[in-house]
Amino acid sequence: MTLSVAIQMDPIETVNIDADSTFVLALEAQKRGHSLYHYLPQHLTFRQGVVSAWARPLDVRREQGNHFTLGEARQLDLTTVDVVLMRQDPPFDMAYITATHLLEHIHPKTLVVNDPVEVRNAPEKLLVTHFPDLMPPTLITADRRQILEFRAEHGSIILKPLFGNGGAGVFHVKPDDENLNSLLELFTQLYREPIMVQRYLPEVRQGDKRIILIDGEAAGALNRVPAAGEARSNMHVGGRPERSALTIREQEICAAIGPTLKERGLIFVGIDVIGDYLTEINVTSPTGLQEINRFDGVTLEARVWDAIEARL
Repeated sequence: MTLSVAIQMDPIETVNIDADSTFVLALEAQKRGHSLYHYLPQHLTFRQGVVSAWARPLDVRREQGNHFTLGEARQLDLTTVDVVLMRQDPPFDMAYITATHLLEHIHPKTLVVNDPVEVRNAPEKLLVTHFPDLMPPTLITADRRQILEFRAEHGSIILKPLFGNGGAGVFHVKPDDENLNSLLELFTQLYREPIMVQRYLPEVRQGDKRIILIDGEAAGALNRVPAAGEARSNMHVGGRPERSALTIREQEICAAIGPTLKERGLIFVGIDVIGDYLTEINVTSPTGLQEINRFDGVTLEARVWDAIEARL
C-alpha cells in the first residue's frame, strides 16, 4: 500500500531528530514508500468548500543538521491525499480548535490522525475527567472559594492551566505556602478558563509515567523523573527519562480507557500516570516514541503506521 501523507506540524527545521515523534513517523512512512508533504497550521485554507494547504514535498533522513529536504510549495487539495497527520504542538487554543474544524471537512475520506472532531472534544486535561475512578482528587473551577476549600481538604495541591502543555504554568502549592492568592490572581489575569487543581501526589518524585497507546492498546512506557528541586517531570523542563515496564495498575488503566480511545479514532495517544492515578490523556501531539524505542528495542512508529493502514 503506497500512500500520500500530508503532515501538519511546526517548522521541520526546529525538530530534535533524536527525540521528536513526528520525525520518526515521517521516517517510517517514507520507508514504506509513502510520499510526504509538509505544511504549517497557518497555511491551512478553506475556500468554496475545498480544504487545502500551502504544502511542500518532504524527504527526511536521520542526519544531524541535514535531516530534511523540502520541494517546491504548491496549494495541495487535502482531499487528494490519503492521510493527514495533525502533529503541531499545543497550546490547545482557538487556532488549534479552528484547524480541527477545517480538517473535519475532509475526514474520514482523507484519514486525519487523530480524528479532528475527537481531538477537539478531548483536551488532555478534560478527557481524563470521564474516568473519575482512575484520576486523583480533582477540581476544575474559577471559583476561589472552591479552590481554598479544596486546599483545606487536601493540603498540598497542584495548580495547572487547563489548556497548557509541557509543564508550563504548573505549580506545587504546599499547605504553608502563602502565595496561593497571588497565584490565583495571576491565573485570572493570564487565562479566561477555569483552573485545574489536583491533590499533590508525592509519588511523582519516583516519576511520572508516559504510556503510549496505539489504537487503544498499550504499546510501551517510559518513566520521567523530576530534576532535583522540581515538581514537574516533563522532559521539556529537565525530567530524566528511564526505562519502565507497565505495572498491574497501569495495565488496568489502559484496559479501562483503551476501548474509548479506539472508538473515538484516537490512534496515537500518550497518557500520564503518577502512582496509581491517571492524570492526563494526550491526544494532540503526544511524544515518547523515540525514548521507548531506545529503551525497549522496539519500533513503535511502525505500529502506528500499521494501525493507520489498517483503518484505510
